[in-house]
Amino acid sequence: MAKYNIGLLPGDGTGPEVLDEGMKVMRAAAAKYGVDFETVNFDFGGERYLKTGEVLPDSAIDELRQCDALYLGAIGHPDVAPGILEKGILLRIRFELDQYINLRPVKLYPGVDTPIKDKGPKDIDFVVIRENSADVYTGVGGVQRKGTPYEVAIQNMIYTRNEVDRCLRYAFECTRKRNKTNTLTLCGKTNVLTYVYDLWERAFHEMGEAEYPDIKRDYAHIDAITMWMVKNPEWFDVIVTGNMFGDIITDLGAMVQGGMGIAAGGNINPVGVSMFEPIGGSAPKYTGMNVINPLAAIFSGQMLLEHLGETKAAAAIEQACIDFLTSGTLKGLSVKDIKEANMTTTKIGDWIADRAAQL
Repeated sequence: MAKYNIGLLPGDGTGPEVLDEGMKVMRAAAAKYGVDFETVNFDFGGERYLKTGEVLPDSAIDELRQCDALYLGAIGHPDVAPGILEKGILLRIRFELDQYINLRPVKLYPGVDTPIKDKGPKDIDFVVIRENSADVYTGVGGVQRKGTPYEVAIQNMIYTRNEVDRCLRYAFECTRKRNKTNTLTLCGKTNVLTYVYDLWERAFHEMGEAEYPDIKRDYAHIDAITMWMVKNPEWFDVIVTGNMFGDIITDLGAMVQGGMGIAAGGNINPVGVSMFEPIGGSAPKYTGMNVINPLAAIFSGQMLLEHLGETKAAAAIEQACIDFLTSGTLKGLSVKDIKEANMTTTKIGDWIADRAAQL
């Protein structure tokens, strides 16, 4: 029996609730295929910070490195100033574990409504690959004369050729593996960011010509991408872009696929420890009420299994989720819809876990 060591970071708000359901479903699906998990719980988040003043101790990074994968609930506490937990936990883990790819599937499932008129599941099925460790997020810059009329704020967008190349290679390989339309679209801003995205574009075409002649290459400015994701999402197969642009368009992608409550993502180190998470946030006002939708966490668990190479178990989870979404159990994915259907976070997890075990 294959056994994996999974590091659990339940985090804040409803994070622990949805993570419990994600693990329940993962165990149900994986057991059928001779897969089991050992888990270790890490209590990093708002409550620990408020009690101890500690965000992420230095020793934690080495502990996280011992895991086969990390599974995150949510980070964000109403009593902690914005940025402290996000930078101190999420960004630090991404940087120190070199999770240089942010992988975001944008897939509209049957039974889920999209705000895009006249579009359905056949139209919305693409992947955004966001460079996850450089750009303006490195914090290079500073402030002078803060609080005066002459204040100056600088935050630099920085990329090395190595950082660009490794992200592009992952994107080309992902496009080839999907084997959908075999089209990789580079999203940039070459007409304004003439240094950084000139580097991206040159590297994109050089790598494509030399190593991936079977992959069609396309380019679009960031502003055009945001229009076409709404108007013609069916145009896209895989999109690759920098950190800041990716941050923006992946949230747009979540809305296109039906909302944050179904969007999942992975922070990937292809040769190291990767972390998977639902995108929707901690929803602190619903903490402990057992009414939050756990589907995004369950889908992120599916991604985790796929990443570990347990493709049959991952496929069982995806099909079980589709069966739930098309069962008519819920009219929508909001807290109101869950309450009106007399469902709970736990009941949704039970339904999907039972179905995954049957498939």
